[in-house]
Amino acid sequence: MQYSELVVKNYRKEAPNRVLRKGSGKPLLYLHGLYGQEWSGFLDDLAETHDVIAPETPGSGNPDDLAAYDNIWDLLLFYDDFMRGLGIEHYDVVGHSFGGMVAAELAAAFPERIGHLVLIDALGLWRDDEPVCDWVATEPGALAAMLYANPASPAVSEYNKPPADPVEKMMAGLRKGQAIASAGHFIWPIPDRGLSRRLYRLTMPTLVVWGKQDRLAPPVYANMFAEAIPNARIVLIDEAGHSPHIEAREATAGAVSAFLAIP
Repeated sequence: MQYSELVVKNYRKEAPNRVLRKGSGKPLLYLHGLYGQEWSGFLDDLAETHDVIAPETPGSGNPDDLAAYDNIWDLLLFYDDFMRGLGIEHYDVVGHSFGGMVAAELAAAFPERIGHLVLIDALGLWRDDEPVCDWVATEPGALAAMLYANPASPAVSEYNKPPADPVEKMMAGLRKGQAIASAGHFIWPIPDRGLSRRLYRLTMPTLVVWGKQDRLAPPVYANMFAEAIPNARIVLIDEAGHSPHIEAREATAGAVSAFLAIP
């Protein structure tokens, strides 16, 4: 994996942003979920055909960043500035959970810049009869049951395996907590910021991927996204919760890679 750290200029300040990047081919922006920046085997799979760029959401690494980002609109400008700063005008986007919501908003704001869009168990919509779990207030053990169909599976256990070094373990826990707080800054307590009124602007090919056993954001939301997006299709991943790219990597990566390969 190749690591790089960039300085992204925007209208408020110069914000350092840690970026993970690997692969070659068409640029692909990956926007991470509630637990912060990650590099999983799923991204290795995508990097076989794409130049995968996985930035850290402002505030998830350095809480001081949040002083410069008041709302979701500031965040969209950050990512637009970020990609322009890399000299990239047209790219694919894959977003998971909170990152899926941001990906959809980014595509609605700048549709001409997005080639293919993939939303994996995306937040951003709301139904009173099927509410999204309050992931900020839920204690960690209960949240794991929401995130995964089988928290004890080998894939999940390996992904969540803490560092052996005590200090690194403590820091990993702090980063995870800060990432949740950062996402909460933008969308807590209800992740509905009017996205449903903007989904008609997503005219690019869109794939909605959802874990069938998602108990954080039930699969009914997959249908809501697909019904509102003009060129959307749905793939439901069995034996997976809110993170199908972790629990069912092969099935998820296969579906996403096949979709991204469509001209």
